[in-house]
Amino acid sequence: MKKFFATYFLFIIVLSLILSLTAISVYIQKQSRVSREIDEPTLSRIIKAGKIRMITENNSNSYYIYRDQPMGFEYELAREFAAFLQVELEVITPGWDNMLAYLDMDRGDFVAAGVTITEKREKEMLFTQPYMDVEQKFIYHKSKLPIKNINELPGKTIHVSRNTTYYDRLLQIKNSGIDIDMVVHDDLSTEELIRMVSDNENDISYTIADSNIALLNRRYYPDITIGISIQKKEHLGWAVRKGNIALSDKMVLFFDIIKHNGVFKRIYKKYYGHLDTKFKYADLKAFHEVVETKLPKYKKNIIRESEKHGFDWRIIAAVIYQESRFDPTARSDAGVRGLMQVTEEAAAEMGITNRRDPRQNIKAGIGYLNMMYNKFSDINDSMDRIKFALASYNVGYGHVLDARKLAAAQGMDSSHWDAVNQTLPLLAKQKYYSKTKYGYARGHEPVRYINKIFAYYDILKQKAHIDG
Repeated sequence: MKKFFATYFLFIIVLSLILSLTAISVYIQKQSRVSREIDEPTLSRIIKAGKIRMITENNSNSYYIYRDQPMGFEYELAREFAAFLQVELEVITPGWDNMLAYLDMDRGDFVAAGVTITEKREKEMLFTQPYMDVEQKFIYHKSKLPIKNINELPGKTIHVSRNTTYYDRLLQIKNSGIDIDMVVHDDLSTEELIRMVSDNENDISYTIADSNIALLNRRYYPDITIGISIQKKEHLGWAVRKGNIALSDKMVLFFDIIKHNGVFKRIYKKYYGHLDTKFKYADLKAFHEVVETKLPKYKKNIIRESEKHGFDWRIIAAVIYQESRFDPTARSDAGVRGLMQVTEEAAAEMGITNRRDPRQNIKAGIGYLNMMYNKFSDINDSMDRIKFALASYNVGYGHVLDARKLAAAQGMDSSHWDAVNQTLPLLAKQKYYSKTKYGYARGHEPVRYINKIFAYYDILKQKAHIDG
């Protein structure tokens, strides 16, 4: 033993010094941060700097880049909050396991990433009031037999990420006496695990996800099944450092305001509204198959014609799928033809001579849609405007005008799709259409038409995000 200490004495001394200096450094940093927050509270510092730093995760729910533009449910809420404070928003994505450390080290001002409020986390962070309720759902591959209750979990190997509430809940179930096989990952996100379940990659067939994440990803991965809840309803909230009462109070006020003025509802509907559109498993599988097999043949032409008019080509691809399933020979009973189901009148108006030719059909269809789009120059929101144009493409411009007048007559803002979305179906009722200029219309059809198109569009956007 004496020989050992004699040999490694210097090494032990150096190691001890390094550990001591590290501990002192961490302590000084923490004290410095605490001191800064005593001298200048976080909210005051944010206002003074003109910038607030959002710590989040890079995924389809929280934050991602699409067509060089930042998007995501949490991101758009945070952007509204920054505008509420009249400061700029900076986004920081350190990865799920590092978010709390970044907050604690003052490398960001708040965490907004669909974080579940738990007793354990409340000891480390200060949460705002909940803004959404979720349930932990059991996710498994379609080929597996349904799980009816948690007593059937033994024998199933469940994959989850560490530092998640899913991991904590599975530990609770295991400690209750239910023998669960669990594989814990340090480097895989929940969305990546869902993808692996869908692809049956590495024999991963089971995982857990919050209900909002599960619903959002089911469209992208139709081979998954959303099964039973393994936990009672939980709440999501934003988090700040302990002691940041002023910033937390501002967040409480902000959420109260946006839940009353419709901003929260608008953002929620943008990201989750199309999840209510009912799809059968076979429909989703068919869409994914067509995207892989038929879309590539027409993709360059769709992109070229879409860019001429400033349209996102993925919206046009979704329209083509809804209209014809990418069948250039498609023809309806009404006499419309081709990939975009172009009428004779529209073809003539667009200078097209052969509706059966895919290139001409795409050119005519996009050109006609652009003409409809230009008719709604009074609508500022670009997504609302394209929905008005698509409704006109489907049911006719005149009927959309009638629906806007009905919306205005009922005290709604007729420049918002949410309003016209409600009045279009009224055109099938005599009580309403008898007083309109253009009369009867099957107003439910354009509503369903647009819901499906934007559900397909969401899938194509996500594929772009996943594929980089």
